[in-house]
Amino acid sequence: MRFHAFNTFPPFGRRVDIHEMEDNTMPNKSSRRRQQGSVSPGRLLVSEPTRRQEWANKTVPEILADYQPGKAPPLKVLEVLLELFNTLHTSLEKTVSHKTRYERAQFLRRFFRDLKAKAGFNTIPDPRNLGQKHIHAMVLVWQREHLAPATIQTYLSFLRGLGMWMGKHGFVRGPAHYGLSLEEYQRHEYAQRDKSWSAAGIDIEELIERVCAYDRYVGASLRLINAMGLRRKESIQFRPFEHVLPFSETGLPLDHKTADRYVRIKGKGGRVRFVPLDSPARLAAVDLAQGLVRNQDAYLGDPVNDLKKNLRRFDYVLEKFGITFRELGVTAHGLRHEALIEHFEALTGQPPPVRRSGDLPAEVDQAARQAVAELAGHSRIRSAGAYLGQSVVMRSKLTNHPSSAAMLIKDQDRTQRPPMTGDPIQLG
Repeated sequence: MRFHAFNTFPPFGRRVDIHEMEDNTMPNKSSRRRQQGSVSPGRLLVSEPTRRQEWANKTVPEILADYQPGKAPPLKVLEVLLELFNTLHTSLEKTVSHKTRYERAQFLRRFFRDLKAKAGFNTIPDPRNLGQKHIHAMVLVWQREHLAPATIQTYLSFLRGLGMWMGKHGFVRGPAHYGLSLEEYQRHEYAQRDKSWSAAGIDIEELIERVCAYDRYVGASLRLINAMGLRRKESIQFRPFEHVLPFSETGLPLDHKTADRYVRIKGKGGRVRFVPLDSPARLAAVDLAQGLVRNQDAYLGDPVNDLKKNLRRFDYVLEKFGITFRELGVTAHGLRHEALIEHFEALTGQPPPVRRSGDLPAEVDQAARQAVAELAGHSRIRSAGAYLGQSVVMRSKLTNHPSSAAMLIKDQDRTQRPPMTGDPIQLG
Protein backbone atom coordinates (compact mmCIF):
# COMPACT_ATOMS: atom_id res chain seq x y z
CA MET A 1 0.00 0.00 0.00
CA ARG A 2 1.27 3.45 -0.82
CA PHE A 3 0.62 6.22 1.67
CA HIS A 4 -0.21 9.77 0.65
CA ALA A 5 0.07 13.07 2.44
CA PHE A 6 -2.03 16.08 1.60
CA ASN A 7 -0.82 19.64 1.43
CA THR A 8 -3.32 21.82 3.24
CA PHE A 9 -4.10 24.10 0.32
CA PRO A 10 -2.57 22.48 -2.78
CA PRO A 11 -3.08 24.29 -6.08
CA PHE A 12 -6.39 23.26 -7.67
CA GLY A 13 -6.86 20.70 -4.88
CA ARG A 14 -4.12 18.47 -6.34
CA ARG A 15 -3.07 15.55 -4.13
CA VAL A 16 0.62 15.56 -3.31
CA ASP A 17 2.52 12.30 -3.06
CA ILE A 18 4.71 12.04 0.04
CA HIS A 19 7.80 11.11 -2.01
CA GLU A 20 7.34 14.14 -4.22
CA MET A 21 6.94 16.31 -1.13
CA GLU A 22 10.16 15.01 0.36
CA ASP A 23 11.99 16.04 -2.78
CA ASN A 24 10.41 19.47 -3.13
CA THR A 25 9.61 20.73 0.36
CA MET A 26 12.24 19.09 2.56
CA PRO A 27 15.61 20.08 1.11
CA ASN A 28 17.40 19.57 4.41
CA LYS A 29 16.50 16.03 5.40
CA SER A 30 18.76 16.13 8.44
CA SER A 31 16.65 18.89 9.98
CA ARG A 32 13.49 18.24 11.98
CA ARG A 33 12.37 21.84 11.49
CA ARG A 34 9.09 22.11 9.60
CA GLN A 35 9.46 23.96 6.32
CA GLN A 36 7.50 27.20 6.56
CA GLY A 37 5.83 27.50 3.20
CA SER A 38 2.89 29.63 2.22
CA VAL A 39 0.41 27.05 3.45
CA SER A 40 -0.11 24.87 6.48
CA PRO A 41 1.57 21.45 6.21
CA GLY A 42 -1.46 19.24 6.70
CA ARG A 43 -0.97 15.60 7.58
CA LEU A 44 2.67 14.78 6.88
CA LEU A 45 3.57 11.81 9.02
CA VAL A 46 2.34 8.29 8.40
CA SER A 47 2.49 7.74 12.16
CA GLU A 48 -0.11 10.42 12.84
CA PRO A 49 -3.70 9.41 13.65
CA THR A 50 -5.75 8.73 10.55
CA ARG A 51 -8.61 10.99 9.57
CA ARG A 52 -12.26 10.09 9.62
CA GLN A 53 -13.23 7.66 6.92
CA GLU A 54 -15.36 10.27 5.13
CA TRP A 55 -12.31 12.58 4.98
CA ALA A 56 -9.88 9.97 3.68
CA ASN A 57 -9.76 11.17 0.06
CA LYS A 58 -10.35 14.87 0.66
CA THR A 59 -7.99 17.79 0.91
CA VAL A 60 -8.38 20.18 3.83
CA PRO A 61 -10.13 22.86 1.70
CA GLU A 62 -12.58 20.21 0.56
CA ILE A 63 -13.26 19.19 4.15
CA LEU A 64 -13.76 22.78 5.29
CA ALA A 65 -15.99 23.53 2.30
CA ASP A 66 -18.68 21.51 4.07
CA TYR A 67 -18.61 24.09 6.88
CA GLN A 68 -19.40 27.42 5.23
CA PRO A 69 -18.68 30.61 7.24
CA GLY A 70 -21.88 32.14 8.52
CA LYS A 71 -23.75 28.85 8.31
CA ALA A 72 -21.66 26.36 10.30
CA PRO A 73 -21.35 27.00 14.06
CA PRO A 74 -17.92 28.61 14.71
CA LEU A 75 -17.11 26.24 17.55
CA LYS A 76 -17.91 23.30 15.28
CA VAL A 77 -15.41 24.61 12.72
CA LEU A 78 -12.86 24.94 15.51
CA GLU A 79 -13.41 21.31 16.48
CA VAL A 80 -12.78 20.27 12.86
CA LEU A 81 -9.50 22.22 12.82
CA LEU A 82 -8.47 20.66 16.11
CA GLU A 83 -9.23 17.19 14.81
CA LEU A 84 -7.16 17.85 11.69
CA PHE A 85 -4.17 19.63 13.19
CA ASN A 86 -3.99 19.53 16.99
CA THR A 87 -1.58 16.58 17.01
CA LEU A 88 1.01 18.54 15.00
CA HIS A 89 3.91 20.56 16.34
CA THR A 90 3.90 24.07 14.91
CA SER A 91 7.55 24.12 13.88
CA LEU A 92 8.99 20.60 13.94
CA GLU A 93 8.15 17.48 11.95
CA LYS A 94 6.69 15.68 14.95
CA THR A 95 3.55 15.29 17.01
CA VAL A 96 3.04 16.99 20.34
CA SER A 97 2.27 15.45 23.71
CA HIS A 98 -1.25 14.70 24.88
CA LYS A 99 -0.82 17.41 27.51
CA THR A 100 -0.10 20.04 24.86
CA ARG A 101 -3.01 18.87 22.73
CA TYR A 102 -5.34 19.15 25.70
CA GLU A 103 -4.11 22.58 26.82
CA ARG A 104 -4.11 24.01 23.29
CA ALA A 105 -7.64 22.74 22.60
CA GLN A 106 -8.96 24.00 25.94
CA PHE A 107 -7.44 27.45 25.38
CA LEU A 108 -8.79 27.85 21.83
CA ARG A 109 -12.31 26.83 22.87
CA ARG A 110 -12.19 29.28 25.78
CA PHE A 111 -10.69 32.02 23.59
CA PHE A 112 -13.62 32.01 21.15
CA ARG A 113 -16.20 31.82 23.93
CA ASP A 114 -14.51 34.74 25.74
CA LEU A 115 -14.68 36.91 22.64
CA LYS A 116 -18.40 37.16 23.36
CA ALA A 117 -18.41 36.67 27.13
CA LYS A 118 -15.53 39.01 28.02
CA ALA A 119 -14.40 41.02 24.99
CA GLY A 120 -17.81 42.44 24.09
CA PHE A 121 -18.39 40.96 20.63
CA ASN A 122 -22.02 40.21 19.81
CA THR A 123 -21.25 36.91 18.12
CA ILE A 124 -18.44 34.36 18.05
CA PRO A 125 -16.52 34.65 14.75
CA ASP A 126 -15.75 31.75 12.49
CA PRO A 127 -12.10 30.81 13.14
CA ARG A 128 -11.35 31.49 9.46
CA ASN A 129 -12.62 35.07 9.93
CA LEU A 130 -10.55 35.76 13.03
CA GLY A 131 -9.09 39.25 12.74
CA GLN A 132 -6.58 41.48 14.47
CA LYS A 133 -9.42 43.28 16.27
CA HIS A 134 -10.33 40.03 18.02
CA ILE A 135 -6.77 39.45 19.24
CA HIS A 136 -6.41 43.08 20.34
CA ALA A 137 -9.63 42.80 22.34
CA MET A 138 -8.57 39.59 24.06
CA VAL A 139 -5.15 41.00 24.91
CA LEU A 140 -6.95 43.82 26.72
CA VAL A 141 -8.89 41.17 28.65
CA TRP A 142 -5.64 39.42 29.60
CA GLN A 143 -4.18 42.73 30.74
CA ARG A 144 -7.20 43.43 32.95
CA GLU A 145 -6.88 39.95 34.43
CA HIS A 146 -3.15 40.51 35.07
CA LEU A 147 -2.05 37.26 33.48
CA ALA A 148 1.58 36.25 33.91
CA PRO A 149 3.97 37.09 31.04
CA ALA A 150 4.66 33.41 30.38
CA THR A 151 0.91 32.73 30.17
CA ILE A 152 0.42 35.49 27.60
CA GLN A 153 3.35 34.19 25.56
CA THR A 154 1.85 30.70 25.61
CA TYR A 155 -1.59 31.98 24.55
CA LEU A 156 -0.14 33.94 21.63
CA SER A 157 1.84 30.86 20.64
CA PHE A 158 -1.35 28.77 20.55
CA LEU A 159 -2.98 31.42 18.35
CA ARG A 160 0.02 31.34 15.99
CA GLY A 161 -0.57 27.63 15.63
CA LEU A 162 -4.22 28.26 14.77
CA GLY A 163 -3.13 30.77 12.13
CA MET A 164 -0.77 28.23 10.59
CA TRP A 165 -3.51 25.62 10.42
CA MET A 166 -5.54 28.06 8.32
CA GLY A 167 -2.59 28.98 6.09
CA LYS A 168 -2.13 32.41 7.72
CA HIS A 169 1.57 32.44 8.54
CA GLY A 170 2.59 35.56 10.44
CA PHE A 171 -1.03 36.40 11.23
CA VAL A 172 -0.34 36.73 14.97
CA ARG A 173 2.15 39.52 15.54
CA GLY A 174 4.62 40.07 18.35
CA PRO A 175 3.34 41.05 21.83
CA ALA A 176 4.36 44.71 21.43
CA HIS A 177 2.04 45.03 18.40
CA TYR A 178 -0.91 44.44 20.72
CA GLY A 179 0.14 47.11 23.20
CA LEU A 180 1.83 44.84 25.71
CA SER A 181 4.70 46.38 27.64
CA LEU A 182 7.97 44.56 28.14
CA GLU A 183 7.05 43.75 31.75
CA GLU A 184 3.76 42.23 30.61
CA TYR A 185 5.16 39.74 28.11
CA GLN A 186 8.84 39.19 28.85
CA ARG A 187 9.43 35.83 30.46
CA HIS A 188 11.82 35.68 33.40
CA GLU A 189 14.31 33.20 32.02
CA TYR A 190 16.37 33.37 35.19
CA ALA A 191 15.09 32.58 38.67
CA GLN A 192 14.20 35.77 40.54
CA ARG A 193 13.96 34.02 43.91
CA ASP A 194 14.95 30.77 45.58
CA LYS A 195 12.00 28.34 45.21
CA SER A 196 13.60 25.50 47.15
CA TRP A 197 12.01 24.00 50.26
CA SER A 198 14.90 24.92 52.53
CA ALA A 199 14.59 28.57 51.49
CA ALA A 200 11.01 28.46 52.82
CA GLY A 201 12.27 27.16 56.17
CA ILE A 202 10.87 23.65 55.69
CA ASP A 203 12.38 20.63 57.43
CA ILE A 204 12.57 18.49 54.29
CA GLU A 205 13.30 15.16 55.94
CA GLU A 206 10.55 15.54 58.55
CA LEU A 207 7.93 16.56 55.99
CA ILE A 208 8.75 13.73 53.57
CA GLU A 209 8.61 11.25 56.47
CA ARG A 210 5.09 12.41 57.30
CA VAL A 211 4.05 12.07 53.66
CA CYS A 212 5.57 8.56 53.53
CA ALA A 213 3.54 7.53 56.56
CA TYR A 214 0.34 8.68 54.83
CA ASP A 215 1.07 7.50 51.26
CA ARG A 216 4.22 5.48 50.67
CA TYR A 217 4.12 5.89 46.88
CA VAL A 218 3.93 9.68 46.99
CA GLY A 219 6.57 9.74 49.71
CA ALA A 220 8.90 7.60 47.57
CA SER A 221 8.33 9.96 44.63
CA LEU A 222 9.34 12.94 46.78
CA ARG A 223 12.52 11.15 47.83
CA LEU A 224 13.43 10.57 44.17
CA ILE A 225 12.75 14.21 43.33
CA ASN A 226 14.84 15.36 46.28
CA ALA A 227 17.72 13.01 45.48
CA MET A 228 17.89 13.35 41.69
CA GLY A 229 15.94 16.46 40.73
CA LEU A 230 13.25 14.55 38.85
CA ARG A 231 10.01 16.04 37.64
CA ARG A 232 6.78 14.89 39.27
CA LYS A 233 5.74 12.76 36.30
CA GLU A 234 9.24 11.28 35.92
CA SER A 235 9.20 10.11 39.52
CA ILE A 236 5.81 8.41 39.16
CA GLN A 237 6.80 6.71 35.89
CA PHE A 238 10.15 5.57 37.30
CA ARG A 239 10.65 1.78 37.15
CA PRO A 240 12.94 1.04 40.13
CA PHE A 241 14.40 -2.17 38.66
CA GLU A 242 14.16 -1.76 34.90
CA HIS A 243 15.55 1.81 34.88
CA VAL A 244 18.64 1.05 37.00
CA LEU A 245 21.53 0.06 34.74
CA PRO A 246 25.23 -0.70 35.08
CA PHE A 247 27.47 1.98 33.62
CA SER A 248 28.42 -0.27 30.70
CA GLU A 249 24.82 -0.18 29.43
CA THR A 250 24.43 3.61 29.45
CA GLY A 251 26.52 4.26 26.36
CA LEU A 252 28.27 7.14 28.11
CA PRO A 253 31.98 7.80 27.47
CA LEU A 254 34.30 6.05 29.92
CA ASP A 255 35.68 9.36 31.20
CA HIS A 256 32.14 10.29 32.32
CA LYS A 257 31.92 7.41 34.77
CA THR A 258 31.23 8.52 38.34
CA ALA A 259 29.34 5.46 39.64
CA ASP A 260 28.88 1.77 38.96
CA ARG A 261 25.12 2.08 38.47
CA TYR A 262 23.00 4.73 36.76
CA VAL A 263 19.31 5.58 36.61
CA ARG A 264 17.79 6.02 33.16
CA ILE A 265 15.25 8.84 32.98
CA LYS A 266 13.16 9.66 29.93
CA GLY A 267 12.04 13.27 30.21
CA LYS A 268 10.37 15.95 28.15
CA GLY A 269 10.49 15.57 24.40
CA GLY A 270 11.68 11.99 24.80
CA ARG A 271 15.12 13.15 25.93
CA VAL A 272 16.95 10.45 27.88
CA ARG A 273 19.44 11.22 30.62
CA PHE A 274 21.42 9.08 33.03
CA VAL A 275 21.80 9.99 36.69
CA PRO A 276 24.64 8.31 38.60
CA LEU A 277 23.84 6.56 41.85
CA ASP A 278 26.81 8.21 43.49
CA SER A 279 25.43 9.30 46.85
CA PRO A 280 23.76 7.67 49.86
CA ALA A 281 20.61 9.77 49.27
CA ARG A 282 20.22 8.53 45.70
CA LEU A 283 20.89 4.92 46.65
CA ALA A 284 18.39 5.12 49.52
CA ALA A 285 15.72 6.66 47.28
CA VAL A 286 16.09 3.85 44.73
CA ASP A 287 16.12 1.17 47.46
CA LEU A 288 12.88 2.59 48.91
CA ALA A 289 11.24 2.56 45.48
CA GLN A 290 12.37 -1.01 44.79
CA GLY A 291 10.81 -2.13 48.06
CA LEU A 292 7.39 -0.81 47.00
CA VAL A 293 6.92 -2.25 43.52
CA ARG A 294 5.42 -5.69 42.96
CA ASN A 295 7.58 -6.91 40.10
CA GLN A 296 10.74 -6.15 38.12
CA ASP A 297 9.09 -4.04 35.42
CA ALA A 298 6.55 -2.14 37.56
CA TYR A 299 6.54 1.64 37.81
CA LEU A 300 6.54 3.46 41.14
CA GLY A 301 2.96 4.75 41.11
CA ASP A 302 0.23 2.86 42.93
CA PRO A 303 -0.41 -0.18 40.67
CA VAL A 304 -4.19 0.01 41.17
CA ASN A 305 -4.22 3.41 39.44
CA ASP A 306 -3.25 4.54 35.94
CA LEU A 307 -0.87 7.44 35.35
CA LYS A 308 -3.61 10.08 35.32
CA LYS A 309 -5.00 8.92 38.67
CA ASN A 310 -1.54 8.66 40.20
CA LEU A 311 -0.78 12.25 39.16
CA ARG A 312 -4.05 13.35 40.76
CA ARG A 313 -3.25 11.38 43.90
CA PHE A 314 0.18 13.00 44.07
CA ASP A 315 -1.36 16.49 43.89
CA TYR A 316 -4.02 15.59 46.45
CA VAL A 317 -1.52 14.32 49.00
CA LEU A 318 0.71 17.35 48.62
CA GLU A 319 -2.24 19.67 49.07
CA LYS A 320 -3.29 17.73 52.16
CA PHE A 321 0.13 18.40 53.71
CA GLY A 322 0.08 22.07 52.72
CA ILE A 323 2.75 21.73 50.04
CA THR A 324 1.29 24.56 47.96
CA PHE A 325 2.17 28.19 47.31
CA ARG A 326 -0.83 29.25 49.39
CA GLU A 327 0.05 27.19 52.47
CA LEU A 328 3.82 26.68 52.75
CA GLY A 329 4.92 28.78 49.78
CA VAL A 330 6.40 25.82 47.89
CA THR A 331 5.38 23.04 45.49
CA ALA A 332 6.83 19.67 44.57
CA HIS A 333 8.76 21.46 41.82
CA GLY A 334 10.55 23.39 44.56
CA LEU A 335 12.08 20.10 45.70
CA ARG A 336 13.53 19.77 42.18
CA HIS A 337 15.00 23.25 42.62
CA GLU A 338 16.46 22.06 45.93
CA ALA A 339 18.27 19.14 44.28
CA LEU A 340 19.65 21.21 41.40
CA ILE A 341 20.85 24.02 43.67
CA GLU A 342 22.57 21.47 45.91
CA HIS A 343 24.23 19.94 42.85
CA PHE A 344 25.60 23.36 41.87
CA GLU A 345 26.89 23.94 45.40
CA ALA A 346 28.58 20.53 45.45
CA LEU A 347 30.38 21.32 42.18
CA THR A 348 31.44 24.88 42.96
CA GLY A 349 31.67 25.01 46.74
CA GLN A 350 29.34 27.97 47.02
CA PRO A 351 25.64 28.80 46.49
CA PRO A 352 24.27 29.98 43.13
CA PRO A 353 23.34 33.61 42.40
CA VAL A 354 19.70 33.00 43.36
CA ARG A 355 21.02 32.59 46.93
CA ARG A 356 22.99 35.81 46.68
CA SER A 357 26.38 34.16 46.34
CA GLY A 358 29.62 35.86 45.44
CA ASP A 359 31.23 35.83 42.02
CA LEU A 360 32.62 32.64 40.53
CA PRO A 361 35.22 32.35 37.77
CA ALA A 362 33.38 32.23 34.47
CA GLU A 363 34.73 28.82 33.50
CA VAL A 364 33.73 27.29 36.86
CA ASP A 365 30.26 28.82 36.71
CA GLN A 366 29.64 27.66 33.13
CA ALA A 367 30.85 24.12 33.77
CA ALA A 368 28.61 23.80 36.82
CA ARG A 369 25.62 25.22 34.94
CA GLN A 370 26.14 22.71 32.15
CA ALA A 371 26.13 19.88 34.70
CA VAL A 372 22.95 21.23 36.32
CA ALA A 373 21.21 21.54 32.95
CA GLU A 374 22.11 17.93 32.10
CA LEU A 375 20.90 16.66 35.48
CA ALA A 376 17.63 18.54 34.97
CA GLY A 377 17.14 17.00 31.53
CA HIS A 378 17.55 20.19 29.50
CA SER A 379 19.61 20.54 26.35
CA ARG A 380 20.67 24.18 26.74
CA ILE A 381 23.05 25.48 29.38
CA ARG A 382 21.02 28.64 29.93
CA SER A 383 18.11 26.49 31.14
CA ALA A 384 20.01 26.14 34.41
CA GLY A 385 19.33 29.81 35.05
CA ALA A 386 15.70 29.00 35.84
CA TYR A 387 16.95 27.28 38.98
CA LEU A 388 20.22 29.05 39.75
CA GLY A 389 19.56 32.66 38.78
CA GLN A 390 21.50 34.80 36.35
CA SER A 391 25.26 34.40 36.22
CA VAL A 392 27.55 37.38 36.69
CA VAL A 393 28.84 36.81 33.16
CA MET A 394 25.38 37.22 31.62
CA ARG A 395 24.55 40.22 33.80
CA SER A 396 27.71 41.98 32.67
CA LYS A 397 27.01 41.21 29.02
CA LEU A 398 23.51 42.63 29.16
CA THR A 399 24.66 45.66 31.17
CA ASN A 400 27.57 46.51 28.89
CA HIS A 401 25.66 45.83 25.69
CA PRO A 402 22.05 47.06 25.94
CA SER A 403 21.35 45.81 22.43
CA SER A 404 22.13 42.29 23.61
CA ALA A 405 19.13 42.39 25.95
CA ALA A 406 16.87 43.49 23.12
CA MET A 407 18.22 40.74 20.86
CA LEU A 408 17.69 38.17 23.62
CA ILE A 409 14.06 39.24 24.05
CA LYS A 410 13.54 39.24 20.28
CA ASP A 411 15.04 35.77 20.04
CA GLN A 412 12.80 34.48 22.84
CA ASP A 413 9.73 35.85 21.09
CA ARG A 414 10.73 34.39 17.71
CA THR A 415 11.47 30.93 19.04
CA GLN A 416 8.54 30.71 21.43
CA ARG A 417 6.55 27.52 20.75
CA PRO A 418 3.69 25.77 22.52
CA PRO A 419 4.88 23.80 25.55
CA MET A 420 5.52 20.06 24.94
CA THR A 421 5.27 18.47 28.20
CA GLY A 422 5.30 19.73 31.65
CA ASP A 423 4.13 23.09 32.93
CA PRO A 424 3.15 25.80 30.43
CA ILE A 425 3.87 28.54 32.88
CA GLN A 426 7.32 27.72 34.23
CA LEU A 427 10.36 25.93 32.99
CA GLY A 428 9.98 22.23 33.79
